[in-house]
Amino acid sequence: MPTNYYQIKINNLLVKTFQKSVFLFLKTIFLSSIVIFSSYAQSISQLEKECNSNKFISCGILGSRYHLGEEIGQNKIKASVLYQKACNGGDSLGCAVLGAMYINGEGVQQDKIKAAEFSKKACDGGETGGCVNLGLMYDNGEGVRQDKVKAVELYQKACKGGEAVGCGNLGAMYDSGVGVLQDKFKAVEFYQKACEGGYGVGCINLGVMYAHGEGVSQDKSKALELYGNACNLKNEAGCKNYANLKNQGVR
Repeated sequence: MPTNYYQIKINNLLVKTFQKSVFLFLKTIFLSSIVIFSSYAQSISQLEKECNSNKFISCGILGSRYHLGEEIGQNKIKASVLYQKACNGGDSLGCAVLGAMYINGEGVQQDKIKAAEFSKKACDGGETGGCVNLGLMYDNGEGVRQDKVKAVELYQKACKGGEAVGCGNLGAMYDSGVGVLQDKFKAVEFYQKACEGGYGVGCINLGVMYAHGEGVSQDKSKALELYGNACNLKNEAGCKNYANLKNQGVR
């Protein structure tokens, strides 16, 4: 792994419910918080020097330090300025984080149009988190004209890029037949990818499919296992669904 590297970890996702029998069916809406983990050894002064010399990834790394308050006082406004510089210099991850900050009004005034702009720039640059957020904005008509078909395209791009949340949302679109022809088999396929990628909501939705025999043969024991996987991923809904099936005597 390069020394100058940082990445987004999605955390505390805001979700909405889509009723599916007695089970919870979830679809990710927006990132409600971002945690930036860094693997670098540069000092703040070194990062500042590199950023001032237009080493743009260093601007993004420095922004993450201010964002988290690591070795320096937390300053999300300063972080947003640094992410902006990183983004302007071609750092797609800086664009993605800045877009999420505009979605949430974190360190900047909330502006969904700007959020869409920076998310698109990130996605076009190959940052899959930006594709997910842009897809969500098209899905919900926030900052852009609502376009469910476009949302599907963006979720698919994110999923192909290895973004588990994108796979989960793509599965939800196939499951409900929104923006694409309904296809329960494809829904299962993409929920599986999401779950294997460590996305708890994907595990829950795949469990729902097994519990009801949609797109797969009904198998409540498999559903129990999947809810347990979601619970292990710290997903409260997964824990509740696991407990409900256990109480029904499923083993």
